Amino acid sequence: MIDPKILFTVFLSVFLAELGDKTQLATFLFASTNKEKLSVFIGSYLALVLSSLMAVLVGGAIGKYFNQSTIKIVCGLGFIAIGIWILINRH
Repeated sequence: MIDPKILFTVFLSVFLAELGDKTQLATFLFASTNKEKLSVFIGSYLALVLSSLMAVLVGGAIGKYFNQSTIKIVCGLGFIAIGIWILINRH
């Protein structure tokens, strides 16, 4: 069954996280340089749906073996590592 509270929380979190990120900026660029806006929208939509499906499936599988605090720590460290990598490799 669909839990409206979880649905709204996930929607709001992902929506806010996606605002101004590289994916949105890339889609913005494609839309600004292509006449076929519907093709840009559908391509972007399908990519986001597939990546979300992968996240749900992998997250669900990993959640069976590790507790939530461990997953949060690993994800947090991953974000920090990506940030450091971006700072080091900026040109």
